[in-house]
Amino acid sequence: MEADTIPKLFLRNVQKYGNRVALREKDLGIWKRISWNDYYGHVRNFAMGLKALGFEPGDKISILGDNCCEWLYADLAAQSLHGIAVGIYPTDVARQVKYILKNSDSKFVVVKDQEQVDKVLQVKDDLPLLKKIVVIDMKGLRKYKEPLLISFQEVERMGQRFHQEMPNFFEESIRSTRAEDVAIIVYTSGTTGDPKGAMISHKGMISMVRGLSKVLDFNPNDSVVSALPLCHIAERMFSLIFPMYVGYTVNFAESISTLQEDLKEISPTVFLNVPRIWEKIHSNILIRMEDAVFFKRWIFNTMLLIGERVSQYKLKNKTIPIIWRILYWLAYFTLFRPLKNQIGLLQTRIFVSGAAPLSPDLMKFYHSIGIPVRECYGMTEMSGISTMPRESEIRIGGVGPPLPGIEIKIAEDGEILQRGDSVFVGYYGNPKATKETIVNGWLHTGDVGRVDEEGFLYLTDRKKDIIITAGGKNITPSEIENKLKFSPYIKEAIVIGDRRKYLTCLIQLDFENVANWAQNNKIPYTTYKSLATNPEVYKLIGKEVERVNKFFSRVETIKKFTILEKELDPDDEEVTATMKVRRAIIEKKYKEIIEAMY
Repeated sequence: MEADTIPKLFLRNVQKYGNRVALREKDLGIWKRISWNDYYGHVRNFAMGLKALGFEPGDKISILGDNCCEWLYADLAAQSLHGIAVGIYPTDVARQVKYILKNSDSKFVVVKDQEQVDKVLQVKDDLPLLKKIVVIDMKGLRKYKEPLLISFQEVERMGQRFHQEMPNFFEESIRSTRAEDVAIIVYTSGTTGDPKGAMISHKGMISMVRGLSKVLDFNPNDSVVSALPLCHIAERMFSLIFPMYVGYTVNFAESISTLQEDLKEISPTVFLNVPRIWEKIHSNILIRMEDAVFFKRWIFNTMLLIGERVSQYKLKNKTIPIIWRILYWLAYFTLFRPLKNQIGLLQTRIFVSGAAPLSPDLMKFYHSIGIPVRECYGMTEMSGISTMPRESEIRIGGVGPPLPGIEIKIAEDGEILQRGDSVFVGYYGNPKATKETIVNGWLHTGDVGRVDEEGFLYLTDRKKDIIITAGGKNITPSEIENKLKFSPYIKEAIVIGDRRKYLTCLIQLDFENVANWAQNNKIPYTTYKSLATNPEVYKLIGKEVERVNKFFSRVETIKKFTILEKELDPDDEEVTATMKVRRAIIEKKYKEIIEAMY
């Protein structure tokens, strides 16, 4: 049997690894282990339970809830039955949940708990196709008299009985899955409108991971911590697709808030995350150093300078002089090693940032302290990652060459075009958008970039986000925004200036860090708004803006800024579930504030 689908890879791993640990999940402070055999038993029982409830090939099952083992059980169960799994962000409100359930024609939905049940029940009358709401945690639902509800455990029990009646059905179903079949639908972040459901085939996912395995040195002894939402293609890659291809262990963090502690306990060998998390770890380090005594700050700054010098040699693939090797060895064991241990990345071999551009300053910082983060490029429509540098190829600002099997070219207007077996099948129920995105076999990414003479891709920005000032100057806002967000006091920055005389900026404070600064400077505050409107805070942010302006030409500098009086919120549709800014909505919602700066 050729392992050309995710369920076939799963079956291969079960036969190969048996009682080895496949998953770990933290429950009440204790890590529970699930072997590959146990993993298979849960997936089989849940799949057979779905079959007993009327799940047919081509049916869709949506999964709504925080990351957990059951999320993966449901995903694999649907794929094993020739069905399609659809992820929904746990932070989505009822209206957004209804949109995805309806748009995807989902007949079943798996939800984590009472909070998610209530969202679905609120919109169930608008979902005529919905057959069952399968609940993982039934706590608080005892008095619900809703016939649509059924527990995850009950579905597994039904499946166990059904398996006894048809003992060969599940494995035969897996063996008959086809590479060309759509396996999952991943909804885009929807920064410019309603999210679109990208249909991804088994062939696309396996082509992507096969190419990536030639760049990243994964092995079955590796482990990852699952923290990003599983409905995001990046987390799906590292928690489902790669483990099926390689056989490593996935660990479920209790939540984003406990991620730091979970990292320290697991000490993963592979760590993928989005720039927001890398920014947060960085700002936590800086704030702790600011609170430290003078001597500790002096040591930190001195060792960081040593790290910067050595990282420059490494990034240019130059031989490190012996004196700098000795100094770096001293810095590593004095500071960098304890620091890596403190943030839970001491055993990590592979560090990856994806889903959005990472600030060059942030990359330089991490390379200086011995964390060689590499930036990759990918998108949902490419089944995940499409470019990735090898460790010896890491360049600040570059996202590496295309993976084996992927071609990249730059259109006349600078747009990045891609093609290969990992290109998605199309947008579900939206042939018009599919035709606009895939033209003559080339995927139009909507991103602008350049390829150097060695085939390395460098990103500029999203095509739709590039600012053209009233004077006709093309400006890349993400470069300025990333420089601003390198400040520990700035969480989000939105540069404004399209068809205007000069650039302005809306700024969201990093509440935790600014609050800490206010306490140290004896500045009274009560809420985020009280900080955002404080004149001393404006002076603090003004200094950060002035510092950033020095790196840019006069036309690219921020002339005025406004601190937003509230934090940007997915519930208000200001940012997506993955915290990407919805620029059009922001510019419309804060129109009066923006106009006042002009």
